[in-house]
Amino acid sequence: MGRVRELSEDLWSGKRTTAELQPVTTILGLEPVGDGVAFVASFGNLTAVDTSEGLVLIDTGSFFLARNNHQQVREWSPKRLHTAVYTHGHVDHAFGVGPFEAEALERGEAAPTVIAHEALPARFDRYRLTAGYNERINRRQFGAAKWPASYRYPDRTFRDRFDVEVGGERFELHHDRGETDDHVWAFLPERKLLCSGDLFIWASPNCGNPQKVQRYPREWAAALRKMAAAGAELLLPGHGPPIFGSDRVEQALSESAELLEYLHDETVEAMNQGLRLNDVLHKVRAPERLLARPYLRPVYDEPEFVVRNLWRLYGGWHDGNPAHLKPAREAELARELAELAGGAARLIARAADLADQGEFRLACHLAELAGQAAPDDAAVAEKRSDIYRRRSAAETSLMAKGVFDAAAQGR
Repeated sequence: MGRVRELSEDLWSGKRTTAELQPVTTILGLEPVGDGVAFVASFGNLTAVDTSEGLVLIDTGSFFLARNNHQQVREWSPKRLHTAVYTHGHVDHAFGVGPFEAEALERGEAAPTVIAHEALPARFDRYRLTAGYNERINRRQFGAAKWPASYRYPDRTFRDRFDVEVGGERFELHHDRGETDDHVWAFLPERKLLCSGDLFIWASPNCGNPQKVQRYPREWAAALRKMAAAGAELLLPGHGPPIFGSDRVEQALSESAELLEYLHDETVEAMNQGLRLNDVLHKVRAPERLLARPYLRPVYDEPEFVVRNLWRLYGGWHDGNPAHLKPAREAELARELAELAGGAARLIARAADLADQGEFRLACHLAELAGQAAPDDAAVAEKRSDIYRRRSAAETSLMAKGVFDAAAQGR
């Protein structure tokens, strides 16, 4: 049993957990998972299928591991890359074609054909427009400071479904909105092999990312239901190890759908009752029996963020608090409250007391007020940083940890 399959078994059985082994960033390299099929466990997984006409890649990996991924594929097969499919346009999935194209040019071979959903080019255009912002938020989320400067746009796009045959292998490409508006999942019916992209990542679905654009929980759940009904015996996800066996594949996908459906329905019901966003956030709680599943733990995104994203999708940006519609400057409000409390030192002292009691939500509110009221006070800044460091350590999701770590570092 290879490392990738061993990890899959260990996670499913509970021998290991995603809390100790982050599925989004686990890099284990290439491992064959079937006759003519290789799985590259990388920062953005790749699936390679060997056909008589050349290789087909489902996803191509990240720009910063492109050469490494290319080398591993080449150690497995020397055949030219015939076709590459982007499951979506994120920088860890659609930025690894370059080394294959350079190689094709050197060999005098035809360049690969790249296939993606029709919304993907607009994503790349937006990435160019907002490069500075995306670089900053990815530094907070992953510690990665670089943002790609070049983009390999697709040669062919489709809207709802596109079937392509390469070397006698049929690839069914399906579009469903989920983590992105350009998401694609692939099914190889003869092999009963499913490539989900980021619609499944061995974690609570990345459907609420607080620093990224809109996600689509309801459509995502529908996509998971479709994939669960496809009859796949092998699931190769966008992150994390494969899932082997039709029963396990069906269970993992169906329960992921159930989690999103629950969050969607409960959030919409609370909105229809006229609750403010803050009340909805504290009312809607994901079922613990689902979050306890080894493939649904909130180690990357988390359900509370999904609730926020649903509010944004259906309710816009106003959170229901009229004072927030046209707010004062945060620093002005902080100075007023600090004066009422007896100074920023009183605020940060109370924040530290609350943190000692594990009341990090309240502690961070007061720490922010103190920091805004006295931005040049080194003692306040030091205590504020300590509170955020402690809060980060108490969190489970990589996204929350990233934001709180950045705050601790004064970013």
